[in-house]
Amino acid sequence: MSSQQFQSAHSSIYKLGTRLLKYLEEIRQSRLSEGDDTKSLESVENNINKALNALKEQKYQVAVIAAMKAGKSTFLNAIIGADILASETAACTICRTDVRHIPANQVPRLLEYQTGVRKAIVIAEGDEGEIQHKFLLRTRKIRETGNPDNTIRFEIEHHIEAISGLSSLDGFTLVDTPGPNEWESANFNTVALKQTALEALRTCNAILFVLNYASYKDSAVSDLFKEVLQNRQEILQQEKGKIYFILNKVDQKTERDREIEDVIKDLQRELSNFGFPNPIIYPASSRQGLLAKLIQQQKATESQTRDFKKFFSARYAIEDEEGNQIIPAPRKIAPQALRDSGIPTIQETVIETITKNAGWNLLSDVLAIIDKAAKTIEDTLNTKISGWEINIASLKKKIEEYKKRSDSARSKVDNVKKSVDRQKQILINGFSQGIDIFAEETKAEIQYQIDQIAESQSTKSSTTQKVKAHRSPVTKTSQSINWGDFGDFGDIVADVGGGILELFSQRLGSIFRAGVKGGTSLLQYLSKETPQVFNSANDDMVEIPKISDPYIIRVRSKNEAEKISKTINESSASLIQKFWVDTQDTLVRDGTNIREKLALKIQNDIQEISNELSDYLGKELQVKLNINKIQFPKFEFPGIDARIKQQQEVFNRTKKEERTESRCCDSDKVYYVDVEYQDRQDFYEVDLRQTTQLIQQKIDEQVLNNRELLQRVIEKQIADDFKKAEQQINDYIKKFQDDFDSLLKERETKEAESDKIINSLNLQQEKLKEYLQELMLIRQSLNTWKP
Repeated sequence: MSSQQFQSAHSSIYKLGTRLLKYLEEIRQSRLSEGDDTKSLESVENNINKALNALKEQKYQVAVIAAMKAGKSTFLNAIIGADILASETAACTICRTDVRHIPANQVPRLLEYQTGVRKAIVIAEGDEGEIQHKFLLRTRKIRETGNPDNTIRFEIEHHIEAISGLSSLDGFTLVDTPGPNEWESANFNTVALKQTALEALRTCNAILFVLNYASYKDSAVSDLFKEVLQNRQEILQQEKGKIYFILNKVDQKTERDREIEDVIKDLQRELSNFGFPNPIIYPASSRQGLLAKLIQQQKATESQTRDFKKFFSARYAIEDEEGNQIIPAPRKIAPQALRDSGIPTIQETVIETITKNAGWNLLSDVLAIIDKAAKTIEDTLNTKISGWEINIASLKKKIEEYKKRSDSARSKVDNVKKSVDRQKQILINGFSQGIDIFAEETKAEIQYQIDQIAESQSTKSSTTQKVKAHRSPVTKTSQSINWGDFGDFGDIVADVGGGILELFSQRLGSIFRAGVKGGTSLLQYLSKETPQVFNSANDDMVEIPKISDPYIIRVRSKNEAEKISKTINESSASLIQKFWVDTQDTLVRDGTNIREKLALKIQNDIQEISNELSDYLGKELQVKLNINKIQFPKFEFPGIDARIKQQQEVFNRTKKEERTESRCCDSDKVYYVDVEYQDRQDFYEVDLRQTTQLIQQKIDEQVLNNRELLQRVIEKQIADDFKKAEQQINDYIKKFQDDFDSLLKERETKEAESDKIINSLNLQQEKLKEYLQELMLIRQSLNTWKP
């Protein structure tokens, strides 16, 4: 589906929904004037309004991920159509930055979001150059100071030229993510990149990996893909339709270099080795595209115009009759230069990806809600007409019988709720088990790393107790459940609940097996940071009295003790966070999948109850009633991800002790240490057992918090799913009850006007048929574009 087809369908659905609202308002006003409170139509009107709001406010996110110096900021600027994101030799993307589309006449702004601060902080607004300058200053300060304000992301509100003219994509956002070497340059934990990339894979509508033409094989790119993709081949297979690779800076190709086509083939082989099936690669010259756009828009500065002339204009030189080279003015060649940059092709591809997947689903869901609303109005009209055509005694009898049927339906809904509660508890147990595996495996790995240090210490002296480090096997679950206890819901509970309970012994097992292979050990970190202590060939420690316990490390200075404590804590925190990010990703993916299955089960069971009611009413009233389609539209289905986002920084920081260092010519230096050590007269001790105990205690504390939070999340989300289904059938029951109450009142007071009333209802029915026909045609058209 092209962007223009999507825009047209989006507009048609919105206009039809608006007209149907107006039609509904006219009916309600007419009945209000006759003394009918029109309660039966209130929920119909509310549902149409919600659907139209969703159509306007739908969010579309495109994540851009790259290693440093790939030209990511310039690429983003080319898509935006403004030189607003800074690009310099040092890493610029210090944390996630969202570029949110706003109308062209709205004032651009730069916002900063910090942990614990509810409102965004406005850093700059108005002038693009000012925004870029202040953004660069702010990111430099965060990098230099270690992020003391706990900044978590930035947001730039700016018009995005790539979607100009597509009002259907007003919720478009570019997500700029920090690359692995950018985080390292800021002394930040590289696990944050993995966390961001995994979240993008789960939640974004398209993902663009930007690679530098000159260095697409370097270690930073390899690290990026290895970190994100390890053990996730099945996910890549599922998401392959929304992942693209941008081979940037192709304008740097020289005469001696290989042809771009050959480079792309080589890159495809490289990416296939990382697990990307049939990778889609687009060459791009972002700088050329950005400058060409700015010149076309007449926004280019003199400096930018000079750059365009210097680097790109010569490619478009033409010869006159005498063979002289003539270079056209930049404004004349800018359109062709923009096309040649590859940026328009990439834009069109990304927009098409969004519209044919998330966009189509949105249109389909909204259309379904509007269609249901129209058919609900049709049912009301049919009920009214039929109620006027039978005698009043028969009508009263049918209404009494309907009340009994509706009470029975509500009782059946209560039974569904009881079964849902049983399923919910199984899921809670499954997730709790997953968190327990995370805790036990993480503690076991840290213990193994500490034992390695002790083993190293024990080999240095014949008087020290000998220690041998052994890694514990990955936990395997053995829990079994009697699914027969769950009655009619046994199959779905066994399928879903059993799956979640077996999930963590398999997927989490692979996470921990992968996590402990090939990584740098804690002993290696310590040997690097404090070689004078852990280098066995070093004789500098001989004078320190030895101790038989290999878990006690004695060092000469306070500084060495602090460095050892700091290294152990930082390395352990990084390992813990790495394992938690993988655990969370598993929880989110499988939790969302399981929740969808349960929601579908709830939907189907409530649907059966609803079908019985509508079938009865149709036969009794001798009219054809529409099926009351129970709906969980996708734009109301947030999934589990948003609710457990706060877990992402659980292990980022550990509790620290403040220390002060006096300096003669400057103010006192304040710093923090994580682990206590024992202070002696002539040496210092670091107790590895105490260190391990403190770390494991923190893991246990956080696991308790995680388990409680996830239990609340699961309980609330499944309860919300049930309430949605229950509310829809309650609305259905109430609608007919209100219709019958209104009908009886009219029959008792306006019997003489029956012909006039029936005629009016028939006219309303004829008008409604036009809307229903239009809805059917739009649905047929949508189905021809179905992805």
